[in-house]
Amino acid sequence: MSEPTNSMAGFGPASGSRCGFVAILGAPNVGKSTLLNTLVGTKVSIVSPKVQTTRSRVLGICIREAAQLVFIDTPGIFQPKRRLDRAMVAAAWGGAKDGDMVLLLVDAERGIDKNTAAILDNLANARAGTDDNAAVANKPMLLAINKIDAVPKNTLLELAAKLDARGLFDEIFMISALDGNGVADLEARLAAMAPLGPWMFPEDQISDMPGRLLAAEITREKIYLQLRQELPYAATVETETWENWQDGSIKIEQIIYVERPSQKAIVLGHKGERIKSIGATARAELEHLLETRIHLFLFVKVREKWGDDPERYRDWGLDFNA
Repeated sequence: MSEPTNSMAGFGPASGSRCGFVAILGAPNVGKSTLLNTLVGTKVSIVSPKVQTTRSRVLGICIREAAQLVFIDTPGIFQPKRRLDRAMVAAAWGGAKDGDMVLLLVDAERGIDKNTAAILDNLANARAGTDDNAAVANKPMLLAINKIDAVPKNTLLELAAKLDARGLFDEIFMISALDGNGVADLEARLAAMAPLGPWMFPEDQISDMPGRLLAAEITREKIYLQLRQELPYAATVETETWENWQDGSIKIEQIIYVERPSQKAIVLGHKGERIKSIGATARAELEHLLETRIHLFLFVKVREKWGDDPERYRDWGLDFNA
């Protein structure tokens, strides 16, 4: 999980190489992170049944023949209520502006819900040059309808027709991000549309996310998966220390911040059983991803209103003043 440097431009085939940035947009929990992980071939973005789990823009990188595709997994776009919500939505539209292509993901089961309808309206306004997102106006826009195995064919075709009628999309794809159905065709089309030019990252790099942040995100995912409704969005995770030991293993110390003492008790669980379980599942996944032994130590601290701390936003790559 190394970070690019200015000397990286020029990677790739000697001739005919392509490199394209693809911004993945969509309402919360439509499968953006699942699609990104499927495209890259391994986990670079956390996945949870809870909505709004992706907080910052995550870059996932894959190679398709002579093309390098750099996917920007953005936070789900929804009607913001809190400062963190506003920063996440701003990051999503910022990702659209940064991409060479825009890919809108729609959940076949939910169809055109209020969040998706708002995104479609914003994209239409961008095409017309009538709002702040006009930077996406001339970018190729593709539509992928996800979870196609969950609805009858007639329902799927009706949804595709309604979305196509908006006149926004160059092409429409039917996919299942979870099992990979249709994803290869989507990837091939994106590769063909990528601009000619040198690769921006080495061939073996799959993300620009630093290891410390990835480790924190993995632990945060395990908290969401285990606590579900008990601790909705009141926790965040920071990697305090990262030590590479001589035997090749890594010692990682993380702090889980919550807003109230009662939430700390929830994370710890009876006799510390819950945090042990969170640590065990996070450690196992990190060992799989990093291919080495991990010594993971978790601590829980109370920090009121951590969601209003500018330092947290810098760590996530979000604009505190959005």
